[in-house]
Amino acid sequence: MDDLKSKYLGLIADASDEAAIEEVRLTALGKKGEISLAMRELGKMTPEERQVAGPALNAIKDEINSALAAKKTALSDAALDERLRGEWLDVTLPSRGRRTGSIHPISQVTEEITAILADMGFAVAEGPQIESDWYNFDALNIPGHHPARAEMDTFYTHRATGDNRPPHVLRTHTSPVQIRALEAQGAPIRIIAPGRVYRADYDQTHTPMFHQVEGLAIDKGISMANLKWTLEELMSAFFGTRVKTRFRASHFPFTEPSAEVDIQCRWDNGSVTVGEGDDWLEVLGSGMVHPKVLQNAGIDPNEWQGFAFGMGIDRMAMLKYGIPDLRAFFDSDLRWLRHYGFASLDVPTLHGGLSK
Repeated sequence: MDDLKSKYLGLIADASDEAAIEEVRLTALGKKGEISLAMRELGKMTPEERQVAGPALNAIKDEINSALAAKKTALSDAALDERLRGEWLDVTLPSRGRRTGSIHPISQVTEEITAILADMGFAVAEGPQIESDWYNFDALNIPGHHPARAEMDTFYTHRATGDNRPPHVLRTHTSPVQIRALEAQGAPIRIIAPGRVYRADYDQTHTPMFHQVEGLAIDKGISMANLKWTLEELMSAFFGTRVKTRFRASHFPFTEPSAEVDIQCRWDNGSVTVGEGDDWLEVLGSGMVHPKVLQNAGIDPNEWQGFAFGMGIDRMAMLKYGIPDLRAFFDSDLRWLRHYGFASLDVPTLHGGLSK
């Protein structure tokens, strides 16, 4: 027994890797290992012999198992020490720079406008981008002969042959959201509706898909004076300087009276500075909500009235941040986004600043 124990303890001590350790284990303790075979011989012994040989074999088996485990641990520790010597790291070195993502100017400006108008009590409303003729045109008092309803200006969805349902369109403005909000909430109401809109146009200042934000306020006693104050406060907060506005009479089917809104600016060598100078720049359309629009939304125009306005988010971003071409907004150019993008953690707020 002593020779058997010395033999395997010596083999374990001489093993240089885990493969050699496993080979020793199989030779000694495997199904056909020497110690396993010796333990099978116990059945052929007399009771007196088994009382002597059994405990001795079990003691040898336990000692070999302990030696195998200790050797494995020693080899593992030695391998780790060797790896640490070869893969050391100087923790005093400065960390590697990691690129962080940036916020697209459209998302930034949307959040800026939302923060300003939220401070005035406007809530955000949303609606579907595929609309029926009713919500996109009829409910907004847009007649059937209006140019906006022509297929050259509006994207209509295809219908199967024999389908007599009214046509659907990719919404041309976010005004349908106002109708849906009025139907769902009634009056009084104060909302803005930012989102994607679609028109068949493409050049330096127009794209087939762009972004709008429209505002709606319905209550008793609301007038054009409230509209003008709201827009002047919006523009002043947005551009970070006091901005004067000028209303020019216009016509929109869904407002009466209607007005184009200009902001004070100065042109200098092709660049524009907002809030100073003697020039004017048109930025949005507005007006008092047409009584027929209120009726179509289930609101009594004899009791309620209000104003609405709408502007292009993309154009406001171009104007504020000096972006020359609208088409670059949708080119997915990372170099452009790194140049014009915004830090992802700088959330626009009135008290903390709209942009960094």
